[in-house]
Amino acid sequence: MNTQVDQHGDDLPDGDLSGRQLGDYRLLRRLGRGAMAVVYLAEQCSLNRQVAFKVLRGDLVDDETYVRRFEREAKAAAALIHANIVQIHEVGCVDQVHFIAQEYVEGHNLRSWIAQHEKPDLAHVLSIMSQVASALAKAAARGIVHRDIKPENILLTRNGEIKVADFGLARLPSQGDPVELTQVGVTLGTPLYMSPEQVEGKPLDPRSDLYSFGVTCYHLIAGSPPFSGQTSLSVAVQHLRKEPEPLERLRPDLPRPLCQMVHRMLAKDPKERYPSAVQLLQELRRLQQEYLGSDWPDELPGWATTGLDTESFAPIQATQRLQAVMNTTALSKPASRRRWTMAAAAGAIFLAGAAVAWVFARTDSLLTPATTKPRVTSEKSILLQYLQAARSNKPEAWLAVVDFKPAKPTDAYYVRRAQQQLIRIHLAAGDHDSALPLCDALTGPDSDDELRAFGQAGRVIALSGKHRFKDSADADEDFVPLADHLHDRTMHDWLEAARTKNAQALSTPNATTTY
Repeated sequence: MNTQVDQHGDDLPDGDLSGRQLGDYRLLRRLGRGAMAVVYLAEQCSLNRQVAFKVLRGDLVDDETYVRRFEREAKAAAALIHANIVQIHEVGCVDQVHFIAQEYVEGHNLRSWIAQHEKPDLAHVLSIMSQVASALAKAAARGIVHRDIKPENILLTRNGEIKVADFGLARLPSQGDPVELTQVGVTLGTPLYMSPEQVEGKPLDPRSDLYSFGVTCYHLIAGSPPFSGQTSLSVAVQHLRKEPEPLERLRPDLPRPLCQMVHRMLAKDPKERYPSAVQLLQELRRLQQEYLGSDWPDELPGWATTGLDTESFAPIQATQRLQAVMNTTALSKPASRRRWTMAAAAGAIFLAGAAVAWVFARTDSLLTPATTKPRVTSEKSILLQYLQAARSNKPEAWLAVVDFKPAKPTDAYYVRRAQQQLIRIHLAAGDHDSALPLCDALTGPDSDDELRAFGQAGRVIALSGKHRFKDSADADEDFVPLADHLHDRTMHDWLEAARTKNAQALSTPNATTTY
């Protein structure tokens, strides 16, 4: 058997098939490989479209068990026609090559997205959870249990859609001769995400997928799975016996009901979980309506616009300014649920819309000096004005939100968030004179503790930046009682830098003068 090593150093039976024509498909390049199959990007010539072409590994084609399992994956997925499930186009065998031609999802999987997005905001969490839950509801309605729900099998398209992939372990209803995977050395699922009943080898139903999805959601929200260990066995035992650390402690900025939903999915006893993905989906939609409201757009911006790698951009000063803004996280725990609604929306808009504009705007960007003052269109509502500002992320666009005449009490929220974003931009640019009055506005009596903490921290940073070290230190004393309410990591970093600068300056003679 001819074997060659791919770019990752793996031995590929029968070599790389890139460039070959198999029936209606021309294999362009290899995308990856799994325990059973190698996946290629291919062109379906008759329809002039790109597909993911999954090929059963050459060393497995003579094993009837693997061939049957490969065919079962195709049957499982082909039976599910749903917007959030990777679609199967064709199943066949050409020149003794068993293949599945399926929808090609251009984007990345949830694991890589999580690695780039620490503490995602509420809007994105709910969007991901709702779309996956919808896919699981469809599978369950057809009597199909996926059995391997994990971040790697959840794909994110560039336009914000979720696609559940890889039904290779799926259990079809009424199988006359089920494939006993354990006899061929294939793990039933992935230990980090397996349900307790899956670990014990018990019969599975759709509630097992809900447990695995709960582990995935925990990973999404907390940044890591609830259990980890040196061996698969140690992780499996924890699924059976250990309770995960409460998400409420790890993400106090998210609504408590959301954290409780995830923990219900993680119940050891299937009877204590949601009865089905349909009930989970209903709860998610109620939560979305309660915390995001009707003002939030039906569709979120594409996932690919967040987490951009800014280290390759120049000049250095522009990169630092860009990263400082892009690394900010949605602020948390406002005084009312309605403010929570706007906070989540603002975070999602900023993260998903503004980041890409900072990098790719053709004029007046951080990387290109402004030649003309950009126009700011006056919108009919403050929400539309806010969306425009989020897309451009320009100071004048945010100022238009601040100057917008409120039409209802809740509009004040947008003004406050625009002020916060202006503070971030001015501080990142070293424009402390422009930041100070905005900070003062947030520390007024009509602000809640979160806003006052943000504004007071901004005052400490701006005053220190103006070399008013004594005033900055005094402002820091006023900030201390509010410290627990500041949840912006970038502001925390800037605050610590200002404190260090203040301490160094005030330790030398004549450094206490304010000017």
